[in-house]
Amino acid sequence: MLVKTFGSAVYGVEATTITVEVNEMSGADYHIVGLPDSAVKESLQRVESALKSNNYFMPRRKLVVNLAPADIRKTGSAFDLPIAIGTLAASEQMSAPEKIRDYVIMGELNLDGTIQPIRGALPIAITTRKEQFRGLILPKQNAREAAIVNNLQVYGVSHITEVIRFFEDESTLQPVTVNTRDEFFTAQQQFDFDFLEVKGQENTKRAMEIAAAGGHNAILIGPPGAGKTMLAKRLPTILPPLTLAEALETTKIHSVAGRLPENSMLVSRRPFRSPHHTVSDVALVGGGSVPQPGEISLAHNGVLFLDELPEFKRSVLEVMRQPIEERKVSISRAKLVVDFPASFILIAAMNPCVCGFYNHPTRECSCPPGHIQKYLSKISGPLMDRIDLHVEVTPVTFSELETQKPGEPSVQIRQRVINARETQTARFKDHPGIYCNAQMGSSLLRQVCILNTTGQHLLKNAMEKLDLSARAYDRILKVSRTIADLAESIDIAPEHVAEAIQYRSLDRDGWGK
Repeated sequence: MLVKTFGSAVYGVEATTITVEVNEMSGADYHIVGLPDSAVKESLQRVESALKSNNYFMPRRKLVVNLAPADIRKTGSAFDLPIAIGTLAASEQMSAPEKIRDYVIMGELNLDGTIQPIRGALPIAITTRKEQFRGLILPKQNAREAAIVNNLQVYGVSHITEVIRFFEDESTLQPVTVNTRDEFFTAQQQFDFDFLEVKGQENTKRAMEIAAAGGHNAILIGPPGAGKTMLAKRLPTILPPLTLAEALETTKIHSVAGRLPENSMLVSRRPFRSPHHTVSDVALVGGGSVPQPGEISLAHNGVLFLDELPEFKRSVLEVMRQPIEERKVSISRAKLVVDFPASFILIAAMNPCVCGFYNHPTRECSCPPGHIQKYLSKISGPLMDRIDLHVEVTPVTFSELETQKPGEPSVQIRQRVINARETQTARFKDHPGIYCNAQMGSSLLRQVCILNTTGQHLLKNAMEKLDLSARAYDRILKVSRTIADLAESIDIAPEHVAEAIQYRSLDRDGWGK
């Protein structure tokens, strides 16, 4: 008897419905066809054990399982459950096989019939609704994640017998329901960190506010213990809240990567990813034989923090150059090209030299002549060219640590950032794909960032007297525009240009020599 069930395969951040055809016929042996990988081929052993453990049996005749379309590679163990249900229906051990065609079924089986969670539940649910299936059956641990998709019945199961009873009597399971908006907006206001806790560091906090307001990449340079990591961790608390569309896109990436906690729903806060400096280029940008998102995609719509930047391998840093510009990364394989989104704010931190005390107010640098510039040269010019803000972080004094005066809370800073972003949204409404000042190209920059005579004279003097490099020019204009937006100023005033100039430390000829 031929029976069709339906599963789903995830490629990149999108899902494709897979038809699981199970046919029992005369002969012997079991076969799985349709480009299965090793995990899929092993599913028959797991299915056989799960069925026998629950007083069912595998057919003693020839069993052929076809995963269509047959030209797409099938990977992972999540096809266990649709294969098991198809096998029971094909061998007439369960009734009403016509009901099976209305549902997409996914889940990995243990040998006793319990069901393990899967990856990519959200994109699977989106595709299931798009193709107008009646419902989706998947592991209970993934049910809340899939249930955020409207107009789709999602059933969470923990054992194969629940699925069998469901198809024989649909009243045995109830769809999972979640109040997406209430839970999402409540979780958005919950943070583990706050700028209220930061003592001193007013200049650096101001730079973090500018980075958040304009979507600018930044590098923090300072001695050990100055507070670089502490400040970077608090950047997500002042970024604008995720919209539902951004949250869905971010959740899809984390779902595909298997990074969502069990029984979780939407990613409600902007991601903060901080990979160790020993990370490989594949782990950072994504890849593998079955392409998976890397750290830059997991940081999509959030912050990617690279601590001790010069300690990263040069090849690892260089592969970020194109994704930073294009805000996506393309993973190419012989038969497949997968695009992962990668729109993030890059925050890097580094010591000014090997010993860490160059330009320290009280301690002397012990590095030999030339070693400081050699240390800085580990970061290539093209990568540094994509960083708008160079922020020198100085150690906090004892009097600042002892002060009882509270700092400004993140919620107040965040409101100024939101106001500035709204101004930019209105400014770029006729320019698709551009949402903040950092994304402006050269032609748009000349239209938006117009300086008056005083501002032009100030910028010219800075370029000449401070020996700023030519690449600093556009960066200063972008940052000036963001500072003006924070000040709710229509025009870029000279004081905005002056503040932007101070954030180009590493562009000054002679810095670190």
